[in-house]
Amino acid sequence: FSEEQEALVVKSWGVMKKDAGQLGVKFFAKIFEIAPSAKRMFSFLRDSDLPLEQNPKLKPHALSVFAMTCESAVQLRKAGKVTVRESSLKDLGATHFKYGVVDEHFDVRFAFSRSVFSSIRDLFQPEMKIAWGEAYDKLAA
Repeated sequence: FSEEQEALVVKSWGVMKKDAGQLGVKFFAKIFEIAPSAKRMFSFLRDSDLPLEQNPKLKPHALSVFAMTCESAVQLRKAGKVTVRESSLKDLGATHFKYGVVDEHFDVRFAFSRSVFSSIRDLFQPEMKIAWGEAYDKLAA
């Protein structure tokens, strides 16, 4: 993850921040499109007939996850490691495993990249896609 890639991630996150809640919901919508069974993992979605974007509990959760992922990507080079609120993303991954998340639920990289690139079309360049891919791979490792 190079200095140039970091600059691209920081620049694009600066643009995305203002719409992070909406992007987080798009991110989860894409995950649920890829792996519909993932919806059952969320008690607040399991018994709800509301469209995802109208669910009052999804947006705060989606915002938290999306922002945490982006903020982690931004601090990756500076910190030299991934930490989130005194916990590592690996710890969060272990928690997801405990709740029964399976491999198909983790086609998250695709869902994440679709959410990111739909929001920064004006800034989009192939190098930015590569930069976010590198950052995401380091976060998920």
